[in-house]
Amino acid sequence: MAIQRKIIHVDMDAFFASVEQRDNPDYRGKPLIVGGQPNSRGVVAACSYEAREFGIHSAMSCAQAFKRCPQALFVPPRFEAYQQVSKQIREIFWRYAIQVEPLSLDEAYLDVTYTESCGGSATKMAQQIRKEILAETGLIASAGVSYNKFLAKIASDMDKPDGLYVVRPEAGEAFVASLPIKKFYGVGPATEKKLHKLGIYTGKDLQTWSREDLQQVLGSSAEYFYLAARGIDHRPVKSSRVRKSLGKETTFAKDILDREELLEHAKKLAEKVSLRLQAQKLMPKTITLKVKYGDFKQITRAFSQPQPFTNLKDIEAQLPKLLDQTEAGQCPVRLIGLTASNFDNGEDDHSPQQLILEL
Repeated sequence: MAIQRKIIHVDMDAFFASVEQRDNPDYRGKPLIVGGQPNSRGVVAACSYEAREFGIHSAMSCAQAFKRCPQALFVPPRFEAYQQVSKQIREIFWRYAIQVEPLSLDEAYLDVTYTESCGGSATKMAQQIRKEILAETGLIASAGVSYNKFLAKIASDMDKPDGLYVVRPEAGEAFVASLPIKKFYGVGPATEKKLHKLGIYTGKDLQTWSREDLQQVLGSSAEYFYLAARGIDHRPVKSSRVRKSLGKETTFAKDILDREELLEHAKKLAEKVSLRLQAQKLMPKTITLKVKYGDFKQITRAFSQPQPFTNLKDIEAQLPKLLDQTEAGQCPVRLIGLTASNFDNGEDDHSPQQLILEL
């Protein structure tokens, strides 16, 4: 019997504009357009939800956007800032997913089929991912959960902004039947118009067509539409990278000076990291402690060994030594983090096959 896949599609809400509003309080609550100036030939790269209320959308000319909302604020894009936030978000994805396939800076597919976090519940993982994104970046994400990429992506758009929508396997075909054809991934205005001429307005309409009939009118895209209409999508989530590290960090409400209190926090992080290492069957040879002081100065201290860490106790044993290499206990600390890296590739026949969690 085939294993039922668990796919999450995460989509950041109004990403570029949200980063700008996060970084500049004067932009918050106002119609904001990221792109060219209204008197230029530029286009809208992104816009806030306040701007969308005026019918403004990405790829619209900035001149047209200005006509619709003269009071809108126009700001140039800061791609370095967006890339940095995107990197943070993807690191959160890797805490849960066995494969991450980015579609752009602000969205990605996650395969969590074999992840044991949150009791193996993809819905709970999506909830937790959204919470961690908000806590660590100050930004809001929406997510869709289903058994394939096609449905997960559509689901992520259902309750935007700040939404979570789940399409369960038994509901997949009925869910597709209720969709307007323009909701299908890859259907733009031209394709929508073509399908309307054929009498296809919804997924239910599309379900009445045979493979052969679709082939005659849609050519090479017929197979996609035939399967999609039935909630079928066999495409795997393909990652463009190999996981190099896995970590967790925490920012304190108030700076902490007490070394023993910091050590206890580090042990809690070690437990969380170990659970994720176990779930993804990863065995690190390097443990890195990150400390950010009250003045925002940041340092890292690492320990490596030839053989991989095989249990939580061995990781915990290194924490006091790493903490002693910092100014913890002397300078207030606002954040600590713990990262596992340098994973064993399993080529050594004598190496253990899974990290053992000993609580």
